[in-house]
Amino acid sequence: MKLRTFVAGALSLCTILPATSALAANIEGPKVFWKISMWGNPRALSVGMEEMARKAAEETDGNFEIKIFYGGQLSQARENLDGLKLNAFEGAAICNFYHPGKNPAWMVFSLPFLPLGDPAVDKAVRSKMFEHPAIIADMEKWNAIPYVSGLLPQYEVLGKGKPPMELSDWEGLRVRAGGGLGDAMEKLGAVKQTLPAGETSTAFQRGAVDAAAFPYTYAHVSFKINEEADWFTSNMAPGTSECGWVFNKTAYEALPPQYQDFLMSQRDMVMDVTQAAYAAQDEVNLPMFEENLTKVTYSDEQLAEFREIAGKPVWDAWIAENQDKFDAQGVFDAVWQYAEEAAK
Repeated sequence: MKLRTFVAGALSLCTILPATSALAANIEGPKVFWKISMWGNPRALSVGMEEMARKAAEETDGNFEIKIFYGGQLSQARENLDGLKLNAFEGAAICNFYHPGKNPAWMVFSLPFLPLGDPAVDKAVRSKMFEHPAIIADMEKWNAIPYVSGLLPQYEVLGKGKPPMELSDWEGLRVRAGGGLGDAMEKLGAVKQTLPAGETSTAFQRGAVDAAAFPYTYAHVSFKINEEADWFTSNMAPGTSECGWVFNKTAYEALPPQYQDFLMSQRDMVMDVTQAAYAAQDEVNLPMFEENLTKVTYSDEQLAEFREIAGKPVWDAWIAENQDKFDAQGVFDAVWQYAEEAAK
């Protein structure tokens, strides 16, 4: 099944969902053009936002136009928050680990072994976390407001050379992994690298990295990591991160109320379409990985050892490092509380 076919089906399903009161047959309003900054090419992460933009134009007869600019045309990945603060554009995708100092509370999403493996739980937790005071406060410093999570799947690792069949084999490997996820890899003896996604394939070609952790499987293929790799981990699931979408606060507050209502009514749809796109790519990518790469599968004992050395120690260090900046313990606890509530 090709990605475009699956996503087209997902989008068609969205059109038959019950309409909300915010979605009239036609939303009247002024001409508004919004620019959204994104790095890389169109991919599963952006499918939901593209559908939202399409519906904005449709529901307003073209008066509310939203365009996503790819390839860093408006700003590079590490500078998107700066661009929002300067009112250079109206929205952006951000990855928390590209600029940890700019969004310290958001780094909770990159801690290893959080209870976010189930897609439904993941969606519920992140939706609530995007309304958490500390998460909102991080964005306020950059004239931004959280909009919707990118719901990145659990990470796995692709690499070159000898497959790390034993945990000790990670010793000395240079691994592209950000935030707490990178800290977890360091606990195995790996050397953490925090390259932007678009630079990782070139780093492989130059021999600057040995392995890369990305959301499984879509991001590895989106950034052509599989073309450089010899092996892949299939069940490490060390965690994820947050590459979500945020809006320029000034631009959002300047919108007429009906446009604001429209945007907020679309958040579930954006996340549902995005998750469907991830699932569609897994159906294509997993067989390709298994055919062309060596599969690394860890035993329950190995995974338990990894969690013991790279779980709670990394959590505790993160909380201690940030306790004077914001309520780090409260942010961490909120993730677990929301996950417990969602799993009931």
